[in-house]
Amino acid sequence: MSLRTLDSTPSQWSRNPLDVGGAGRERPRPHCRDRIAFVSQSFEIGPVHVGTGRLFLIAGPCVIESEAHARTMAEAIQRITSDLGIPYIFKASYDKANRTSVKSFRGPGLEEGVRILGRVAKDTGLPVLTDVHEPAHCEVAAESVDVLQIPAFLCRQTDLLVAAGKTGRAVNIKKGQFVAPWDMSHPVEKVRSTGNERVFLTERGASFGYNTLVVDYRSLPVMRQLAPVVFDGTHSVQQPSAANGVSGGQPEFIPLLARAAVAAGVDGIFLEVHDDPAHAKSDGANALRLDLLKPLLEKLLAIHAAAF
Repeated sequence: MSLRTLDSTPSQWSRNPLDVGGAGRERPRPHCRDRIAFVSQSFEIGPVHVGTGRLFLIAGPCVIESEAHARTMAEAIQRITSDLGIPYIFKASYDKANRTSVKSFRGPGLEEGVRILGRVAKDTGLPVLTDVHEPAHCEVAAESVDVLQIPAFLCRQTDLLVAAGKTGRAVNIKKGQFVAPWDMSHPVEKVRSTGNERVFLTERGASFGYNTLVVDYRSLPVMRQLAPVVFDGTHSVQQPSAANGVSGGQPEFIPLLARAAVAAGVDGIFLEVHDDPAHAKSDGANALRLDLLKPLLEKLLAIHAAAF
């Protein structure tokens, strides 16, 4: 894929700067001195333009807790984004198949969840994203949503990636916590092998020892050579399985990490938002409280305007 940078020639092959093991493997390296590389590819998800230089938001609760709650969150976030003029995609999951404990709430399931998401999309006019865990779910979910998301734990699953690509819907691939950023070229290629070019990547942190994640911001320009890039500010502060059968988190660091990502030049921001995180049925420990969303977005838009 061709790309351009503000202060450089197109990317070249050179020794991987992140390879501290001295293996001497040749990897693609972005030669951008001041700002992140710009991908030439762009596409639309309804009214949201991806990869064009305009910051967009993906936000909503982790899981569909009820139809009423999903609608309330979608409408509340829509009011905020409309006021600020930021393009918005609503997100929520119909099934959280990778919960730590078998006792944890998973959601309403495929059939009911897709019905709810379709209703939210119709009533609000918003594009909608949901994650899929099995190839057989892709066609069903694609009937009601605009973006199929591949969970980080499943980002190498060929059958799932190909099934998502074949629907023709946009596909968001979350980078696995265990995957090097340059190796995300393979999941992208799997989706594109179906003829579907509407694919983007999301950074959500890398495993750093047990029960914690760290964000390596060098991954953003590396992955942006492959596809547009979104930064997940909420899962990046997650502490996986660290809270006695559920995941913990450090939501106080969400604004810090999100500001840095926008300054680096990501295409979009992903945030799980909840009106009452302490009582959320999934990932409340790393969710952004709804009343904190608008001031954070105001700062992110200001940084984006100043940087680009």
